[in-house]
Amino acid sequence: MSKIDGNKRCPWCLGSEAYRAYHDREWGLPLHDERALFELLILEGAQAGLSWSTILNKRDNYRKAFDDFDARKIARYSEHKVARLLADAGIVRNRLKIAAAIQNAKAFLAVQKEFGSFDDYAWRFVGGKPKQNRRRSMKQVPARTRESDAMSKDLQLRGFKFVGSTICYAFMQAAGMVNDHLVGCFRHAQVQAAR
Repeated sequence: MSKIDGNKRCPWCLGSEAYRAYHDREWGLPLHDERALFELLILEGAQAGLSWSTILNKRDNYRKAFDDFDARKIARYSEHKVARLLADAGIVRNRLKIAAAIQNAKAFLAVQKEFGSFDDYAWRFVGGKPKQNRRRSMKQVPARTRESDAMSKDLQLRGFKFVGSTICYAFMQAAGMVNDHLVGCFRHAQVQAAR
């Protein structure tokens, strides 16, 4: 744990001001907004093989390039739109990840239709409320769990791409489905209270 401005933080966020801001304002807060959940799912998939800071630094560009993560629009992207995305230096220009975003938009819409909302679907993997972990060091934070394994398997059966268990666990952490702020971090208690 390191102290900045008098607050102890999870050590992973200390690399940049953007990382700290993300940690302090967003990461781990219970998220129930459909568009924001879809954005997070796509960005976690885009991160595969890269650092989260790379994606975080490109997030505003992603929002512009991907129509503010409007799943209905993305599901209808044409080859012409894909070519424009592949030429956009503001995002990760990976054909498989772009194709996955389009496929995931279609699968996301199907989940919304079946469950009423993606929020209802996703949160069922943690019993509808955040799991409150009490980890004291980063060594105790797993890369995947039973819950993320189950989510990954189910998402893949529904046609989602770039949704391995590690990606699903990162999604769960970011969306507040699990509170993985270390207990010494000032955000742990705040996120726990946010339920």
